[in-house]
Amino acid sequence: MIKLDILSDPACPWCYIGKTHLFRTLSRRPDHPFVLEWHPYQLNYDMPAGGVDRRAYLEAKFGGREGAAKAYAPVLDAAEAAGLTIDFGAIARTPNTLDAHRLIHWAGLEAKQTPVVQALFEGYFERGQDLGDTTVLTGIGAACGLDEDMLERLFASDADREDIRARDAHARERGVTGVPTFVIGGQHVVTGAQPPELWAQVIDELLAAPGEDRA
Repeated sequence: MIKLDILSDPACPWCYIGKTHLFRTLSRRPDHPFVLEWHPYQLNYDMPAGGVDRRAYLEAKFGGREGAAKAYAPVLDAAEAAGLTIDFGAIARTPNTLDAHRLIHWAGLEAKQTPVVQALFEGYFERGQDLGDTTVLTGIGAACGLDEDMLERLFASDADREDIRARDAHARERGVTGVPTFVIGGQHVVTGAQPPELWAQVIDELLAAPGEDRA
């Protein structure tokens, strides 16, 4: 098997699109060699702990809704082509995603990372859930099979906060400047929301490669 490390942020629309493309290929190629692991990368690592009002965020980043609409047009086009519905209008707050990354980490300990990542994407981009709200995050984790009481205790503590920050910083030190970023077998890097056809080609090449290319 080959390790596929995915650096992603649940508040990143291109990550949602990229995940959709990848999994469309994986569902069609049950012979794929990948073992997946999700890793933290905060697009807005300096976001206040409680997040910010979405309108204020758009004003600061794009000069307002008109600028945001122009910037997000390619995102919406790509999402529609991928069969996704993204409702930016439903998002009231732009969150700090540190706690969401803690949840993804804990889900990984119970082999539930991918369902939790998917639920975070859907909750944020389709229903406007606040991914900085630990009550929301606890509900998402519980719906994916994690123990609700355990999550409440963990979120009430500082468990794994510094570890997540350190892993995020390590990715930046290694040259990661955006997500999604995919690292294949610890050696080859694929960036961006690549189409399913590219992933099919990657799988074909990996399956045809000599054994030493595998991790």
